Amino acid sequence: MKEAAKEAAKETLKETVKEDLLEDDKDQGNEITSDSDESSSSMSNTRGGGLTKTPPDVMENITSAETAYTNSQYSDARYALRQAVLGIEMEIGQKILDGLPESVKGLDRIPDEDKVESMSIGFTGLTIQRIYQSTDQQLRVTIGNDALMLAAVNMYLSSGAYESEENQKRVTYKDYRGILEYDDSSGYTLSVPFGQSSILVVNGINFTSEDEFMSATNEFDIDKIKKELGEQ
Repeated sequence: MKEAAKEAAKETLKETVKEDLLEDDKDQGNEITSDSDESSSSMSNTRGGGLTKTPPDVMENITSAETAYTNSQYSDARYALRQAVLGIEMEIGQKILDGLPESVKGLDRIPDEDKVESMSIGFTGLTIQRIYQSTDQQLRVTIGNDALMLAAVNMYLSSGAYESEENQKRVTYKDYRGILEYDDSSGYTLSVPFGQSSILVVNGINFTSEDEFMSATNEFDIDKIKKELGEQ
């Protein structure tokens, strides 16, 4: 009877192991199927041109604001007026871009990098950018109403920190006071406040000297830019 009991126990153990192995195979099969399903349902976008960048229609939004105001829809009137201001700023920014040179000292502009951005609050936050580039040099010009940047530059210009900053100095750029900085990684940067609230910032990478960089910055007509912005 002992031998019979041992044989029965062996058979029971074999059946248990067999069932466990089959169950593991089944689970693995389900996992593989699940991964396959997930892979087949995953797809990357390969077409599409992005969003259009059409500025708000100024006159249309002014008309909408008047209509909303007449109907006591003040929230809608305010929104339409802000859109009208945004449209005006975008037009000003584009006009300034159109007036910038197409190339500077052999560096051609990169059309896709032209930018006009605005917060549509007065002219605060209006930013205009153009980049010129060759195989090993880059010149980036930024024009705008950046309150933080403007405050920092004006604070430096009004302080007595001339001798304390090794890589910064005051310069005169076309009769405007400015700051010239140098950094081994980012190159030369010229910051020039003008008007009541505007600033011109030019950054140059891989220029061999201060004179070469400043010669490139002289290609920009700051008085024309000031006039376009309506600055005094």
